[in-house]
Amino acid sequence: MAFSTTQTNVTHQEPSQDDAPQGKILGLQVFVFALFFIFGGITSLNDVIIPKLKELFTLNFTQAMLVQFCFFTAYLLVGIPGARLVQRVGYMRGAVIGLLLMMTGCLLFIPASHYATYGLFLFALFVLASGVVIVQVVANPLISLLGRADTAHSRLTFAQAFNSLGTFLFPLVGATLILGSLAAVSADQLSGAALDEYRRAESQAIVHAYLGLAAALAVVAGAVWLFRNRLRGEKHEASHGLAGLNLLKRPRFGFGALCIFLYVGAEVSIGSLIVSYLMLPEVMGLDEQPAGKLIALYWGGAMVGRFIGSLVLRFVSPGLVLAGVALGAITLIIISANATGTTAGYSLLAIGLMNSIMFPTIFSLASEKLGPRAADGSGIINVAIFGGAVVPLATGALADLSGSIAMALALPALCYAVIGSFGIFARRPA
Repeated sequence: MAFSTTQTNVTHQEPSQDDAPQGKILGLQVFVFALFFIFGGITSLNDVIIPKLKELFTLNFTQAMLVQFCFFTAYLLVGIPGARLVQRVGYMRGAVIGLLLMMTGCLLFIPASHYATYGLFLFALFVLASGVVIVQVVANPLISLLGRADTAHSRLTFAQAFNSLGTFLFPLVGATLILGSLAAVSADQLSGAALDEYRRAESQAIVHAYLGLAAALAVVAGAVWLFRNRLRGEKHEASHGLAGLNLLKRPRFGFGALCIFLYVGAEVSIGSLIVSYLMLPEVMGLDEQPAGKLIALYWGGAMVGRFIGSLVLRFVSPGLVLAGVALGAITLIIISANATGTTAGYSLLAIGLMNSIMFPTIFSLASEKLGPRAADGSGIINVAIFGGAVVPLATGALADLSGSIAMALALPALCYAVIGSFGIFARRPA
């Protein structure tokens, strides 16, 4: 996802090159790039599973957004304990634990489908997300460790490209596997035993997709386990729980943390609604599978925008760039909400391009001059990703109350307005 630059409040000491020969480092880097690819792709796959579950369980938008609520609540509940776990067992073993937890979440889709229970699907997603959080806690600092300090930035940028590649490819594959074929009837036409059987049969597409993921995760976990002792000289300093919360009293950091909360919420809200929006007769009138495949354009725009933004940010104030893309996102929402046909559809998809530089720019602006408190600040921002749980749920409720997805987009637009004001506020160095 676009917020994959999240750091952790685990601090580390870089191993010497003697401790980590170049051949071993290269092998480790390959697996870390795979981690970025996997957790980015799995997160964007939620955008495909939401319309499927919405139809199977005849959900309204608020109920369907519980998918994102359960997924992103893991950042709030697991982020700090996950950092403690990594401190205790180290990066490589921590990565293995995270991958196995992700695999367990994927396997829990089997009983969820068997019992045809929405709550079990939500629990499986929470377990899956808990593993994603632990892997993300490991991945960012680990890629910085694997090589020379003077090339750390380029390695992290390269790793983020793999993350973006995952968010681009997974919805394409997921739309084919999960939204590939629907029965001649729908869940709202059935009841009793017939409804349960329909849900079991149709949810098998979800099960098969996540079983494939479980197999891939098992392979990666086994490979990382083989490297568990290759990273030597690794040291961790104990952090102090929620001590970093007092950083929120600093206007620049507190405002920035709020904007991380709102940015992730807005990005996830729009991604979650894209399929349903593109299926509307007044928009593009697409079937589920073609609409699901177009999600890739939303995340692909974020991937392209990162490369463009990295160049622009060399010459233009980051705060002004942030304000500019936030204004661009608001403009696209207004166009989409007041247009029809392909104009409405593609203007919403184009918001991905505006999202591209938001997370890292907000993070860097908020963290300026934190000095030795940088790790604490990073931990708080990690928790702020919980916005991906709250804002989509509120957006879904607004869609239900207003009876219009276009009206519900006003909430993400409001989020972008606050982000734009932060860009203006933080346009000068701290």
